[in-house]
Amino acid sequence: MNPPLEEDWVDFEADPAHVARERKKARELKKTAYFQNLFNRGICYYCKNHFRREELTIDHIVPLARGGRSTRGNMVVCCLKCNQDKKHLTPAEMLLAEDNASL
Repeated sequence: MNPPLEEDWVDFEADPAHVARERKKARELKKTAYFQNLFNRGICYYCKNHFRREELTIDHIVPLARGGRSTRGNMVVCCLKCNQDKKHLTPAEMLLAEDNASL
């Protein structure tokens, strides 16, 4: 049996200036009609379950701490649980973590 993945198994250094700049952009993009429509639909990008607006948040597919940007193509609406579970992982790393957890 494989040992569980440690939370810090991915090594990276976030650029605080980049993260702050992109978070500001994300707050503005969240107000756009595009994202408001996604919030109104109430579907989590990751688990596909339905939620109330207030149970949803914005997630960066490629995390800001990993160099991701606040663009429509990198931001999705998801539930709080999925966002917390994803943390700073990329989608590929999420798959690797799921595979390891199922062993």
